[in-house]
Amino acid sequence: MPAIIPVRFTYAARDLWFDPAGTGAQEGDHVICSTERGKEFGLATADAREVTEEELAETIGHAQLRPVLRIATDADLERAEELERRGEESMPAFRRHVTESGLDMKPVGVEYLFDGDKAVCYFAAEERVDFRQLVRDLAREFHVRIDMRQIGVREEAAIVGGYGHCGQELCCRRFAMGFDPVSIRMAKEQDLPLNSTKISGACGRLMCCLRYEFEAYRDFKSRAPKRNAVIDTPLGKGKIIEYDTPKEQICLRLESGKQIRVALADMTASEAAHKKSEELGCPCRPDTVAREVLDRLDSPDVQMALAELDRKNGVIAEPEVDASDLFVETRRKRRRGSGQGSAAVGSGEPGRGPRADRPEAADEAPTRRRRKRRPGDGGGAAAQPQAASQLHAAPQADASAQPGTRRRRHHHTAEASADAPAQQPAKRTRRPGDKGGGMQPSRKKRAAQQAQSGEQRPPAPQQAQGQQRRAPQHMGGQQGGAATGPDGAAKPRRRRRRGGRGRGGAPDGGAPSGSGE
Repeated sequence: MPAIIPVRFTYAARDLWFDPAGTGAQEGDHVICSTERGKEFGLATADAREVTEEELAETIGHAQLRPVLRIATDADLERAEELERRGEESMPAFRRHVTESGLDMKPVGVEYLFDGDKAVCYFAAEERVDFRQLVRDLAREFHVRIDMRQIGVREEAAIVGGYGHCGQELCCRRFAMGFDPVSIRMAKEQDLPLNSTKISGACGRLMCCLRYEFEAYRDFKSRAPKRNAVIDTPLGKGKIIEYDTPKEQICLRLESGKQIRVALADMTASEAAHKKSEELGCPCRPDTVAREVLDRLDSPDVQMALAELDRKNGVIAEPEVDASDLFVETRRKRRRGSGQGSAAVGSGEPGRGPRADRPEAADEAPTRRRRKRRPGDGGGAAAQPQAASQLHAAPQADASAQPGTRRRRHHHTAEASADAPAQQPAKRTRRPGDKGGGMQPSRKKRAAQQAQSGEQRPPAPQQAQGQQRRAPQHMGGQQGGAATGPDGAAKPRRRRRRGGRGRGGAPDGGAPSGSGE
């Protein structure tokens, strides 16, 4: 069997085979080879090996297997670097002549053979180009023989180099392999988006890497169930929604909406699937996932669903639930307002009700809850006129009040004395512009009028606690008097409001209109 050694050249699309011819060249050695164009400088990409005649004929065809002349020496390496530098310096002149000639071609590179008496100019073009005049101009410029070589866009990308969408160096530049045909069917088989910008390479053609995993995808899909097929699982029916070809897994969506991934090798085929494959004469595809497969899945949701299924089937007993684990004993809230409020009816005390910390309040009647005031109810006094009259029956109740109690100025009504005749207070008529009683005389004027008439001025509302109130001695509409009804019972007077203008209060602190102070 003949021995061969693959050698890579700078402007070649793939490795070429040469005869080692006893030179002892190994992988990584730079060698000087004899080609049909002359001597060339290349790099051995593998060790020498023996191949069959059939393999050799399939690779080189009817061409002759040329030998390796020698392993490159230091002088050969220096000359190769010089020739490479001359090729880079010749590129501007090449582009200039192409532009001047007006030819539709794209200059790619200039290569000087190892002999130095011939230069190969590479260009890319869509159609055939008449470059005869261009060859004469280049020969006159470079003073060597000129050979023009047209290449395709893929060969151009391999020569120029670059990086692809994956961030790696172009496969055609790195692997130096042949250009196999790539079709759009390969992209469809791998479920890739049919977007030309995403599946095209730097050369503008379909990416070469689409062919690498095409066979793996086609083999996996030939063994896996069809997409959207229904699979039987212990947790119910599942639908195939996705393939994971590199891992050979299938993604299922259960009836509950949860998704699980199962390896294709762990799935089994039912008797119905075997029978169907025999009838149709097609490969049998699995359609069942066993319980053991789900038990091995590292998914808390799946394990909880399996445990719930076992409890329904009676495999696992229902856990005993302790009431102390579910319910928390709550502490009863203390009732706000207990021990507060008005005094009991008949007690004669205008302050708060009896408290537990006062020993003298043990014999007193239980207190009632404080009633919520509402607008227009007169502070609650109108609802219970009898209780209000008993609370303020005599001024001696204030003197006998126990120490430590507080008097309330609200909801108090005065009882008319027995000898005082019952008269209705004079009703003041409100007129437009009086601002709700705000146009009354000032306090100094009222004091002067009372001094002239000999009336006594009522005590100020800010009296100290425990001070006795004067018994109502005035009549009718005079200040401090209490209104009585026809039956002699005391009527609850209106609640005193201390507000600003527009709320029934006088601007100088006087009493509102229609009420005695």
